Amino acid sequence: MGRKKRNNPWIWGLALCLLLWGCSNGRTDEKVPLRLPRGYAPVLEFVHNGRLLHFGPFVGYYFRADAPGDMRRIRLVCFNEGKFYASDASENALLYQGDGVLTELPPAGIPISRGQERIYPIFFTTAPAAWLHTRPNPRDAYVHFHSCHDATGPVLTGYWIRHVAVRDFTYDMGGRVGPGSPLYHKVQRGPDKRFARIIEFDRGRKRP
Repeated sequence: MGRKKRNNPWIWGLALCLLLWGCSNGRTDEKVPLRLPRGYAPVLEFVHNGRLLHFGPFVGYYFRADAPGDMRRIRLVCFNEGKFYASDASENALLYQGDGVLTELPPAGIPISRGQERIYPIFFTTAPAAWLHTRPNPRDAYVHFHSCHDATGPVLTGYWIRHVAVRDFTYDMGGRVGPGSPLYHKVQRGPDKRFARIIEFDRGRKRP
């Protein structure tokens, strides 16, 4: 219980950042053109085991299947849209390239949603071991899981993501978090093994 109380300040900050993930903050300091590679889209839609699933959207992220029609592995790019992720990188600068491996987490008997919040995060420190064991190799590079969602909300199917930085920058959510946050870290070119170790369940954007 004591540990939970100490964590409250950054937990609330994390919740706010995750809430904002689906929305751009609209700041326009230094700006470069956003150069989206051909074939990438903000949302993936596909049928898996008879269910129509969606993956995304998230601010600055764009995806495509690694091979046409095969959603088992995807490619991604992440831009600093609205300086959402890095205060020391230009707006729209490319921050990451990467890939994701489609994975179905085994049932663990715990909730995968909370209230009406879009994203429900579970840190590695409290995640079921069976979920962590599903990480692809190299496991120290695939440190972030994000779920798909269907018409009813989040599902256990999603992608283990590997982020590969294309530049050095500070991951500070555009200046909204500092060194006390589990999201904050200094990023160097190459696989970002310090990316937040979180399993995120996503219910999708609210429909109008």
